[in-house]
Amino acid sequence: MKHSLLLFDGICNLCNTTVQTIIKYDTKEIFKFAALQSPVGQQILQQFQLPKKNFETLVLVENTHCYFRSTAALRVAWRLGGFWRLLYLFIIIPRPLRDYIYSFVAKNRYKWYGKQASCMMPTPELRRRFLE
Repeated sequence: MKHSLLLFDGICNLCNTTVQTIIKYDTKEIFKFAALQSPVGQQILQQFQLPKKNFETLVLVENTHCYFRSTAALRVAWRLGGFWRLLYLFIIIPRPLRDYIYSFVAKNRYKWYGKQASCMMPTPELRRRFLE
């Protein structure tokens, strides 16, 4: 598996900061990105028969599999390698509990971190990492 695709809420400040952090530490350029709201994001959601209006989760697409919520976040940490792999230890926590915490943060992210009026526009040097 060469690349993984990470779909994220393009107007969420927390999500955009997370994507910027992943880009910074993804030196092997494993991840490609698309906003859930973008035409590509919507097409992929439809392809996997996922709701096209619920943007309260990251969606990680690896080959033909989709991962959501805490499992997606932990798989990203694992693939980043280095000290990020330590976060993968949280996989031992039962998924319902991990996802409950993830969902709590997701439901409050706009209130705590704010949101943008439109999706993030990548810089020209990062544009190749984003699907359009």
